[in-house]
Amino acid sequence: MDALALETDAGHRLLTQYCRTQSGGNLEQSIEHFERALDLCPIDHPYHPAALFNLATAKCVSCQADERYLDLDIPISLFQRALDLRATDHPDRSVTQLHLAIALLSRFAKRGFESDADAAEELLSEVLEACQANSHIYRAALIAMEIRALHSAGRFKGNDLEQEQPTTSMFPLSPNQLADQAKRCLQRDEPGALDEVISLHYDALRYYNTGHACRGQLLDDLAGMLETRFERRGNDKDWDEAITLQTEALALFPVGHTDQCMSLNKLASGLFSRYQDRGKDEDLDQAIALQREALALRPVGHTGRSKSLSDLALKLSCRSDHRSNDEDLDEAIIFHREALALRPVGHTDRSASLSDLALELSCRFDDRGNDKDLNEAIALQREALALRPVGHTGRFVSLNNLANRLSSRFEHGGKDEDLDEAIVFHREALALHPVGHTDRSASLSDLAVELSSRFDHRGNDKDLDEAITLQTEALAFCPVGHTDRTMSLYNLANQLSSRFEHRGHGEDLDQAIALLREVLALHLVGQTGRFKPLDDLANQLSSRFDHRGNEEDLDEAITLQTEALALCPVGHTGRSVSLNNLASGLFTRFEHRSKDEDLDQAIALNREALALHSVGHTDRSMSLNNLAFELSSRFDHRGNDEDLDEAIALHREALALRPVGHTGRSSSLNSLANRLSSRFEHRGHNEDLDQAITLYRESLALCPVGHTDRSMSLNNLASGLFTRFERRGKDEDLDQAIVLNRETLALIPAGHTDRSKLFNNLAIQLSSRYYHRGNDEDLDQAIGLLREALALRPVGHTGRSKSLNNLANELSTRFEHQRNREDLDESRENLCCALTLLTQHDPLQLAVHQSLATVYLSFHRLGLDDTGAGENTDSLNAAMHHLKAAANVVSGGLLSRLRASLHWAHHASEYLHGTQLEAYAISMQLLDAYMSVTASVSSRHNAMKEFSRTLAVDAASCALRSGDVRRAVELLEQGRTIIWTQMARLRTPLDSLQTCGDHAVTLMKRFRDLSFRLDKPYASHSEGTPSVDVEAEETRYRRLVQDWNGTVEEMRKIEGFSRFLLPPLFSDLQHAGHDGPIIVLLASESSCDAIIVTHEQPPTSIQLPTNFQKLAELEIAFREAVPKDAGPKGNQRALMEALRKLWEFVVRPVVENLGAIARRGSRIWWCPTSVFNFLPLHAAGEYRKDGESLSRHYISSYTPSLTALIKARANHDKSPSVPFVAIGQNRPAGVLFTLDAVEPELELVRTLLPPPPTVSFSKITSVDATKSRALSALQDNTWFHLACHGTQKFDEPFQSAFLMQDQPLSLLDIAHMDLSRHQFAFLSACETAVGVPATPDEVIHLAAGLQFAGVKSVVGTLWKVDDPTVQRLVKAFYENLCGDGTMNSKRAARALHRAVQLLASDRDIPLAQRIVFVHIGI
Repeated sequence: MDALALETDAGHRLLTQYCRTQSGGNLEQSIEHFERALDLCPIDHPYHPAALFNLATAKCVSCQADERYLDLDIPISLFQRALDLRATDHPDRSVTQLHLAIALLSRFAKRGFESDADAAEELLSEVLEACQANSHIYRAALIAMEIRALHSAGRFKGNDLEQEQPTTSMFPLSPNQLADQAKRCLQRDEPGALDEVISLHYDALRYYNTGHACRGQLLDDLAGMLETRFERRGNDKDWDEAITLQTEALALFPVGHTDQCMSLNKLASGLFSRYQDRGKDEDLDQAIALQREALALRPVGHTGRSKSLSDLALKLSCRSDHRSNDEDLDEAIIFHREALALRPVGHTDRSASLSDLALELSCRFDDRGNDKDLNEAIALQREALALRPVGHTGRFVSLNNLANRLSSRFEHGGKDEDLDEAIVFHREALALHPVGHTDRSASLSDLAVELSSRFDHRGNDKDLDEAITLQTEALAFCPVGHTDRTMSLYNLANQLSSRFEHRGHGEDLDQAIALLREVLALHLVGQTGRFKPLDDLANQLSSRFDHRGNEEDLDEAITLQTEALALCPVGHTGRSVSLNNLASGLFTRFEHRSKDEDLDQAIALNREALALHSVGHTDRSMSLNNLAFELSSRFDHRGNDEDLDEAIALHREALALRPVGHTGRSSSLNSLANRLSSRFEHRGHNEDLDQAITLYRESLALCPVGHTDRSMSLNNLASGLFTRFERRGKDEDLDQAIVLNRETLALIPAGHTDRSKLFNNLAIQLSSRYYHRGNDEDLDQAIGLLREALALRPVGHTGRSKSLNNLANELSTRFEHQRNREDLDESRENLCCALTLLTQHDPLQLAVHQSLATVYLSFHRLGLDDTGAGENTDSLNAAMHHLKAAANVVSGGLLSRLRASLHWAHHASEYLHGTQLEAYAISMQLLDAYMSVTASVSSRHNAMKEFSRTLAVDAASCALRSGDVRRAVELLEQGRTIIWTQMARLRTPLDSLQTCGDHAVTLMKRFRDLSFRLDKPYASHSEGTPSVDVEAEETRYRRLVQDWNGTVEEMRKIEGFSRFLLPPLFSDLQHAGHDGPIIVLLASESSCDAIIVTHEQPPTSIQLPTNFQKLAELEIAFREAVPKDAGPKGNQRALMEALRKLWEFVVRPVVENLGAIARRGSRIWWCPTSVFNFLPLHAAGEYRKDGESLSRHYISSYTPSLTALIKARANHDKSPSVPFVAIGQNRPAGVLFTLDAVEPELELVRTLLPPPPTVSFSKITSVDATKSRALSALQDNTWFHLACHGTQKFDEPFQSAFLMQDQPLSLLDIAHMDLSRHQFAFLSACETAVGVPATPDEVIHLAAGLQFAGVKSVVGTLWKVDDPTVQRLVKAFYENLCGDGTMNSKRAARALHRAVQLLASDRDIPLAQRIVFVHIGI
């Protein structure tokens, strides 16, 4: 810039500073600069009038400031000379006239020369004629004229005029002068000059009001300078103010204004730039809306349409990138295509349009993976390059763009020629930027990145070394302060990090971290670009932590990630990435230090990240997997079922988002399969394991030989197959697992971090094959592999305790086989060491305790602690201690704990250890808890089949051996009928809580609500129901169980409810004997006993003269004898022989002891357990002339449990009028023959019942006897008689049913009914009181189901019943029950007893038919 401009700018700047600060020094310096400027302008210089005007203005201000009015002659002379040199049409003539007039009026005010006033008035009149009425010059002239008029009228004194008249300092520079000032200021970087010009523009805006024609230009210019100041200093307020000014400028251009489109574009550009800096969605949306409006102003045919299309496409593309909105990207491509069509071959901007369209197609390829988009993008870039031959200024850009697209295609398709060609183009681009070129560093960096990529693909060290050399040179061209230094530091840091990962040289990683620290230092706290260096430095510090284990690195990484997250507030586009990175760091620290708060925080962060990736977001599957992985880890750490279930649900959703063909499908398959495997191990559901194996197989198929993930897939499938082998014992699963793991091990080189895990896996499988087939080589090889695995897990390794446990187990196994004492000693030492390494909540504690118990049992059995075999009680006590500890590891999961407690009970019983009773009690508690979280009734029954059939009776026998009969009864009650007991808990009456206060009433309502929801039939799922729906239902059920348990715990705190729903004490159970003694029969391997429970006397224990084996044989004898010789002429000798044995070994000893307790002919109740459930105790006798029999002494009834009997008695109703329904179905669906006796039987019942009003009788038969009608009738009538087909299904006992017209009325349907008001049921059907051999102590049959549902008194059948027998028995039964005209369900047992005695006198009726009916209940 020339000296004249410099002097002039300095004068204006100082004059402006004087106006603000009133510093005389500034004013004097301003005059000096203006004088020098005038000296530089001879009279013929075009700027001479302006120089005169500037000096005059400054001197006039000086005269007024110092009150040197005599000196006004000088500025007046200067103003006059300037005016003389400005022609009539000069744009600045009016402002010169105005200033001269004001100076003359000032002199007139002091000297009183009328000539000055007249001259001023003339000048002002010319100004008013020449200027628009809304201009600031016009208004100033008008004010001066008014003051002149007032003075002429004598209303102003001289000093008043001086104060009121406008001064020359009040008027800004003209718009043209301001524009010149702005242009010169933007050409150089002088902070003070920029501030002064901005200040001058603000001053001008105060004068050029909304209606002034120049205001729009001033607003635009000021906005541009504020943007420049923001770019130079980074003050957000400048940018916000610029946008505010642009918004005002746009408002000045209404629809139809020629400058509206330009203003729309400027405001859109400003908003878009602010969005790129701050990430506020509303800025981007508004920019797009404005750009659309601008495009609408440029219709087809408009010369500027192609540019508007390109601008709008650019912004839509940006919104697509940040919101993953496919519509925006598609629309951007459409606009770019139209723009390209408007720029045909030969158009100067065609190459730019080609590149823009190619870029958007590349973006769409990145998003959707459509090869056509990428191939078209490359073709467009090739055409763009062809339009920019060697020597073209844009050739470098085209080379660079084409190279980038080829690089993308290489990454997608893996074709080496694409990457090689990209490198060739980058080398040519670099050649266009020789040493000294300002853009050489960028070209060096681009080529370095591609070489680095080729290194990643082919592993050629030369490529990576060259990349680092180029990037180092690039950095040298970017000294401190260079705009590209940050990117160069980034790239070099990344390449050094890659070389560290390849060669492991710590100095590379250290240098990378140092470079990233410098990057971070270049982005001060509060700057918008600080996020990325924080994130990258944190990642490298995390890598160094992984390499060296320095906790300071990890802590610093987390601190940096925390700061990075703070820079991404809610709504910021980068927040989800930051949430994920911080979560990852916290999770790593949790793995290292096991601090629960780190894991919980990581999960919370990932939940928020997932919420930001809503359905349809491209990163949703990644977020789903991240959260699922951390929830799985928390499950592993704490054993919370909800975490595992949620993890599985998340993995399922993630897999659904990765269909066949998706690059991430294999990973999702593995993740879901792993979680299903975990749940199988925790709960034992076979379907989880089978599904996991199916997923593993699909994953392996996606990883052929040579695939980087093949080893992982092989290992996972091997693990699943091995688990299934352990569960089901199929040799092919085990052999295949070993083959897969051997292949896996061959793929993993020495030094790999996964090698120890693979050693462990293969060793465990070889060990299992040894167990299965007895090949010593398998066991020796397994131990060798486990030793190698342990060596790879030194002290401090998180997997060391697991390796110690695995090796210890195999050494213990080899000791059992080879009796080498060193193996057992080493095993114990390893296990003790493993136990000390585990944290308080680690689930592995359970397995280690169990292993230690096994070792100590070996010491005890063989007397290896210098004592005789079986004499060392210290080893035995230690074994029991560890088994107990295993059962109490809460994080181990209910199923594993239950299995551990059963082992404890088994071994404690085997060695008669003092903890055996405690072991049994804990086993039953855990069984109850495990069953309570199993959702469906049928699932509970299937689960029960996996455990000991005699757990409860074994526990009771143990109590009996210790002499505690009361405890034996309590344990039996606690451990039997678990399924029925749990259902009954949900129907517990709570009326007494009404008087215990508001809190108690609230708890009561909550308990009833939760119980109602839990008691509703569990949804049955068809075979095709998605697993995720089934799992969601199971998870919902478990949460309800948790809430229910919590409510129960709260209720137990209320006075009088401390034992609410806890296993009953004997003092409570004794009430069952109120109407007669109960004989509880136990059959265990150790002994067979009877316990007589009376209402007030202590219980009596009787050891029976038989054993479990004999009873089992007797049960088989009954099963075979019942159908044998069952015709009218058959004498059924085999059945009589079986009944004699039953009398001799079981019933007679009991009758002998009852003599002193119960009078002859009174009632007794049998409560059988185990095999006793299948013996017709009521029919036992000698079966010879005048021989003894139970029926001659007592009237027998049965009860499945003492609690059931107590409950039945509690609500006995003696209402004089009863509703009675008879339901009969003679030809149900699916049955080929008709039951001819059904209709006569129901009619017989009707005739035997008392007439109304005593009995309100109704009948449902034939086509009316459907399932729904039957259910409704059962609900409405408290007495009922059922005559139909009955089926007992041993495999699915809750599907046992009464067959109706359309569908079976199943036991499950009955179990979910509330029949608590019901008094009596007569079941005239086959096998209605027969239990299930697999779970005898659950007493699952139709008659028991009715009683547990609430029916007080039930008559059922033990096996198939003949029609003639039924007719005779029904007649005799009802005659004895209600022959006197009254109805009382407590008389049912006596009525049945007499009816059976009547049948006994008829020798034509087979014995089996005479004893088939039994009574259950009160």
